[in-house]
Amino acid sequence: MPRIGYARVSTIDQELDVQLARLKAEGCAIIRSEKVSDASRDGRAEVATILKFLRPGDELVVTRLDRLGRDTRDVLNVVHEAEQQGASVTVLDPHVSTRGDMGHVVLTVLGMVAQMERRSIKERQREGIAREGRGFLRGRQAPPRPRAG
Repeated sequence: MPRIGYARVSTIDQELDVQLARLKAEGCAIIRSEKVSDASRDGRAEVATILKFLRPGDELVVTRLDRLGRDTRDVLNVVHEAEQQGASVTVLDPHVSTRGDMGHVVLTVLGMVAQMERRSIKERQREGIAREGRGFLRGRQAPPRPRAG
């Protein structure tokens, strides 16, 4: 049963090294990766390629659930498409697999939690922008430097 890894980061300046090393260590014979936001599956060509070429008995492996998507529906759609090909999906952290019925339940709950977390982050960002009153966020202020002398 081939293990096919999928790694993704959201921006060009982020690195894939940690995910790629973990997938390789887990025995993934093929690893596809991309640097693209997961707001939707549009533009995520590598995950589409994997889903198109999965065969019965294959296993799609990701390091974390949010690599497939932060939207519950999107994650469940990817799982469904993989299973339509006769393949399973495994998340390494926390370890969950769709090979058993309980794995589906856990993935659904984890997908919902991830979606709630994403909404919470966006809300905090909006609140921070509103507090700043300038329409953008400033970075943290540097601590004052000690005076010489």
